[in-house]
Amino acid sequence: MSQPPSLQDATFRSLRDYIYAQTGIFVPDSKKYFLENRLARRIAENKLSSFDDYLPFLLSRGNGELKSLYGVVTTNETYFFREPQQFDVFTKHILPRVLDRKRNKEIRVWSAACSSGEEPYTVAAILKETAPAVRAEIIGSDISDGVLESARRGIYSTYSVRVVPPYYQQKYFRSMGETYEFDEGIRKTVKFMNVNLIDEKAVRAIRDVDVILCRNVLIYFDDKSKRKAVSLMYDALAPNGFLMVGTSESLHSVTRALQPTVIDRVVLYQKAGS
Repeated sequence: MSQPPSLQDATFRSLRDYIYAQTGIFVPDSKKYFLENRLARRIAENKLSSFDDYLPFLLSRGNGELKSLYGVVTTNETYFFREPQQFDVFTKHILPRVLDRKRNKEIRVWSAACSSGEEPYTVAAILKETAPAVRAEIIGSDISDGVLESARRGIYSTYSVRVVPPYYQQKYFRSMGETYEFDEGIRKTVKFMNVNLIDEKAVRAIRDVDVILCRNVLIYFDDKSKRKAVSLMYDALAPNGFLMVGTSESLHSVTRALQPTVIDRVVLYQKAGS
């Protein structure tokens, strides 16, 4: 596959601005090489002669190529039980609090920007194991149809399962040589949706959520996009609902609407009750 001519600065800025307007993901000048490497395959596959041809091509093709672009520019680093201390807090503290205030003993969890599904499936397995009588509604969303399709298949590499506790691995994963299949019964309990986190209409379809996990996602947004995404997720939360971001992330400069609280050295953000 031949490499197209290098990505010129003006073309990079035009593509960067378009991606930002559509997704909220900001590609800084220092990551020009990232965009160039990621888009080179789309240029070749669509038989375009240069990066200059890509934006007009993209605009002429509408949603079809736009969805392919989403798959190109998003980073899909994830694995089961990532940042396990957060899942410990979810299990031991958040779950009891949610169930204590909800007499119908149900919980709604949204894994935002879930990539290939490891995060919502981790939540589903924990709930199955620790609260089997609880009615759980779990949503996994992403902007890329490609990773959502991968999530629905439920086939994972050894990398994805490398920190899964042995008990969970034996009970919920089937070894297939170099890959692992996640339990089909639990897969059916997770609903996957294509959701752009800065698209008000898309996020409006998700409401009254008790816990939102949006971990290691907002680091790709600039401040303006962060504020918009967090505002929309705030609206999606039920009263007293929790938002969890990555352990290295903070919403300190993003919002004052959510109250930060620390449990076992894990920072959570909670919506006020009604």
